[in-house]
Amino acid sequence: MSPAYNSLRSALILVAAWLVLATQAHAQLGGSAEASGSATEQAKEQRASADADASSSAPALPVADAAPPPPTTETPAPAQCIDERIRDELNARRRYRGVQKRLFQKAGRHEISAMGGIYAADLLSSSYLLQGSYAFHFTEDLALEAEFGYTRADSDLVEIVENDTSFTAVRLDTPVYIYQGHLLWTIAYGKLRWFSGGISRFDIHLALGGGVTDNQSAEGLTVSGGIGMKLFFSSWFALRFDIRDHVMRQELIGASEIVNNLTATLGASVFLPFGS
Repeated sequence: MSPAYNSLRSALILVAAWLVLATQAHAQLGGSAEASGSATEQAKEQRASADADASSSAPALPVADAAPPPPTTETPAPAQCIDERIRDELNARRRYRGVQKRLFQKAGRHEISAMGGIYAADLLSSSYLLQGSYAFHFTEDLALEAEFGYTRADSDLVEIVENDTSFTAVRLDTPVYIYQGHLLWTIAYGKLRWFSGGISRFDIHLALGGGVTDNQSAEGLTVSGGIGMKLFFSSWFALRFDIRDHVMRQELIGASEIVNNLTATLGASVFLPFGS
C-alpha cells in the first residue's frame, strides 16, 4: 500500500475514536445533569413539606380587629338642595289651599244680629220685615235665640172686598209685631274659597221654636222653624241668611184657618267678646 493510503486510514481511525470518546463524554454529562436535577427537585419537595408541617404545627396567632373607618362628612349634593326647595314650595302651596285653622269660636259668646227681608203671608199681602235678635251660644253647636220682628199687615183682596161691599173686614196697613224664641242647632260647618284666593268659613244651622204674632187677625201661638247660614269674615263678624216658616191660626173675613207665613232675611251678626 502507498503511504498516502496509510495516512488516510490513520486519520479516519483517529476521527472515529474521537467521535466515540465524545459520545461517551456527552452521555456521562447528561446523566449527571439529570441526577442533579432530580436531586434538586427532591430537595424542593422536602423543603415544601417541611414548611407545611411547620405551619400546621405552629399555634394560630390572634388577628387584630380592623380599625373602624374614620368618620366622613358628606356635603349634600346640589340635587338634594333642589329637591328640598321644591318640597318647601309644595308645602307652602298646600298650606295656602289646604286645611286651615278655625279662626272663630262660638261657645260661651253672645251674638247680636240685625236683619231685613220679606214677610210673605198666606192671607195677607207680602211686606217688608225688620228683625233683630240676641243669641247665647253655650256650645259650638247649640244656642238659644230671642227674636223680635216688625212688619205691616196689608191685603189687596180685602181691599177689593171692602171697596165692593163697603164692609170693613180688617184694618189695613197696621203694624205687626213678632216675638219669638228659637233653639239653634249647628249641623254643619265648612270653608268657602273665593275667586281671589281668600277663604271664608260658614256654618249651617236649624232653628225650632215659637212665640206670638201680634196683629188683629192672628189667634193663639205661633210655631216656627227653619234653616239658616252664617258666613264668617273674622272671629267676631258674620253675615247671616235665614228662612223661617211661621205656622199659626189666622182669621180673615169670618174664616179661620191655619196658615204658613214665610220669612226670608239677610243681615249681619256681631260676636261678643270680640276675641275668639
